[in-house]
Amino acid sequence: MTLSGELRITTPHRISVSRWPGEPRRPRMVNSEDRRLGLGLSDRGLERDGVPVIPISGELHYSRMPRDRWEARLRATVAGGVTAVSTYVPWLHHVPERGEPRFDGNLDVGAFIDACGNLGLDVVLRIGPWCHGELRNGGFPDWVAGADIAHRIDDPQYLELVEEWFGQLAGHLGRRAGPEGVLLAIQLDNELYDQPGHLVTLKTLARRAGMAAPLWTATAWGGAELPAGEVFPVYGGYADGFWVESEAGWDPSFREHFFFSHRWDDPGIGADLRRDDPSIPADGGSSGFPPATCELGGGMATAYHRRPVLAPLDVATVGWCKIGNGSAWQGYYMFAGGTNPVGRPDGWQESHATGYPNDLPRLSYDFHAPIGEAGEITGSHAELRRQHAFLSAFGAGLSELPSWLPEVRPAGVGDSTTPRWAVRSDGDRGYLFLAWHQPYEQLDSLRDVQFEVAAVGAAEGTFTVPSEPVTIEPGTLACWPLFQEYGGIVIEWITATPVTLLEGVGVPVLALLADRSLPVELRLPPGATVTSEDGPVESVGDGTTYRLVASEVPVRLVSATGALDLLVLPADLGSELWVRERPERALLLSDCEVSWGAEGAVRVVAAGRVPRLRRYEPDAGRFVTVPLEPAGGPGRTGVARVELIRPAGEVPASYGEREGRASSPQPSDLDRLASIYRVTLPDWVDDVEARLHITWAGDVAELVVDGVTVADRFWDGTVWTIDRRDAGLATGADVVLRILPLATESRVWLPPEAQALRANHPGQLIHTPTITIEELITCEE
Repeated sequence: MTLSGELRITTPHRISVSRWPGEPRRPRMVNSEDRRLGLGLSDRGLERDGVPVIPISGELHYSRMPRDRWEARLRATVAGGVTAVSTYVPWLHHVPERGEPRFDGNLDVGAFIDACGNLGLDVVLRIGPWCHGELRNGGFPDWVAGADIAHRIDDPQYLELVEEWFGQLAGHLGRRAGPEGVLLAIQLDNELYDQPGHLVTLKTLARRAGMAAPLWTATAWGGAELPAGEVFPVYGGYADGFWVESEAGWDPSFREHFFFSHRWDDPGIGADLRRDDPSIPADGGSSGFPPATCELGGGMATAYHRRPVLAPLDVATVGWCKIGNGSAWQGYYMFAGGTNPVGRPDGWQESHATGYPNDLPRLSYDFHAPIGEAGEITGSHAELRRQHAFLSAFGAGLSELPSWLPEVRPAGVGDSTTPRWAVRSDGDRGYLFLAWHQPYEQLDSLRDVQFEVAAVGAAEGTFTVPSEPVTIEPGTLACWPLFQEYGGIVIEWITATPVTLLEGVGVPVLALLADRSLPVELRLPPGATVTSEDGPVESVGDGTTYRLVASEVPVRLVSATGALDLLVLPADLGSELWVRERPERALLLSDCEVSWGAEGAVRVVAAGRVPRLRRYEPDAGRFVTVPLEPAGGPGRTGVARVELIRPAGEVPASYGEREGRASSPQPSDLDRLASIYRVTLPDWVDDVEARLHITWAGDVAELVVDGVTVADRFWDGTVWTIDRRDAGLATGADVVLRILPLATESRVWLPPEAQALRANHPGQLIHTPTITIEELITCEE
């Protein structure tokens, strides 16, 4: 049985699919302008050497992290399946004083581009000149923001300053950013909604300065007016945001991203900076370009008045829905968090004092990202890297499959009873995507679910997936292959999610992950058989449908046309899965932090213990332990001594407000009212890599080392992680932790668990902090 013509899913809803209408449309960009050897672009996606690809970009800001940490962060980014790094180039950081551009230390963006290239990563340079990125003045230096000129339009005086900056940047970058350079894309400005002509002018100025790239992009959300054909529109989507009111609840603009949809615009992103223009059109124009994203929320920044914390599955569901929607480019903001430069008393980030409606910490830009501010790999990294492994292994075929939605879809963002699903298919083959998760408001189980698929016009008729009705539990993200061929074997369908495809000697290995609480069923065409040494296979129905038990042992599929090993791993191994793409694809299992460079040598880091790593050997049909060479000590853990020096004072319910949003306390407020603790570290920390984990409760905290604030945080109920070396912590240093209590009546939105804790502390909330320390043990393969 094969799919041909139209595909209709009739139970419980219907989807009609067919091939792409007409031939691909190819814009001037890449194809006739700014050409780059081997690169192609159509309204369906990007191509390399004639093969469709789905780029995966992750935002990482070189100027917000120590230069000696770039390689480690980039290695962790590669291990997350990211293929391109995007970064703002903040004018504010580079030229705080006019005529004195700086490109030294962690501001050496040219060296950062080289570091990305050394690891095989493409680069998207977001040159502004206005960036936002929660930077003060949107990334303008104070002398630019304060100039008596019209900003972000074709004002000659403004353009003179931009031309000066672009010239300084281009002079530093040299050939890297030239017509024959290494950049994949350049983004012009950011969130510019109604100045298409100005974007063209910025492109002209960048070219005049000597910068070029095959792709020129611009953010398209908010109904942005973009110059047709001149920029590649890119979109975004966040599960929650700090920029809405503290009393707003979970805004509908965030809810939309937990449904499958062909609406790519998001009127919510950046709405706090264009409140005077509520009449945003539903969608921006993107004719001639494929649907692409640059800002899928890898987490969320923390503002004083609103402090969202997203679970890993929240982040993963937004990305998953975009893949099912037909995404041709997955771009995340942020993929690695950072810290703004130390030493500026009024901070580098947006604030009420600089005219913004939100107050952010002066230093921290952790973003609760897949790679945290201290370099730790978080739970969202695991959720996303499985999606990226799928795109790397199967993206070429997926790119050729248009996205189709049910004829009967959820009635709105409040609908919690209609299944959320989509199909990508050309009528011959496809994938069924299912997403049944959302934050804050728990979904109920979906019971008695089956999908009936009819190949209209095909002699074989219909089939039903799965063979019996199932219950889909909350938290399920699934992708079921339909009539996909692997190793000469056609799998009509299987109810498990593909991860990757490995090469074996003569027999490839299709690795999948069992979906949460769902039975694994496999349907094969007549004549194909399943064999297994340990018997985790049960034949059901007419002899072409099998029920499998997920395990670390593969089953062998055999037919007259080929053979395939099917490795269906248990769902609880999902957080330990890693897929290395080069020099040859490898499937790894580890609950530690794993990374690798361009040559593929694996590095494993464990906190407080010796690392472990296993690799799947296709020819042996099993996972084997990888011998590792530890570098460092035994993996010690300890607790810092925390001594109260001064108790906290009574804090007010408000430190002021702007546009109805609570203002953060000033340094003088911490001087007067914060509790002060002296922190003494164990003797062994001076000579090791280590992370501190601070468990605390209150409002605002600062870590002060030898009189200098090196880290800060707004409390949101999560543990605060700090890298010992980055913060300059040592046994001989004077280390002080300052914590300001949180008034129960303050207008600060907190995640539910944190809010419950505050509610149980009438008056004001503050807890004595505990600080644990874990030595990091690094092993090389």
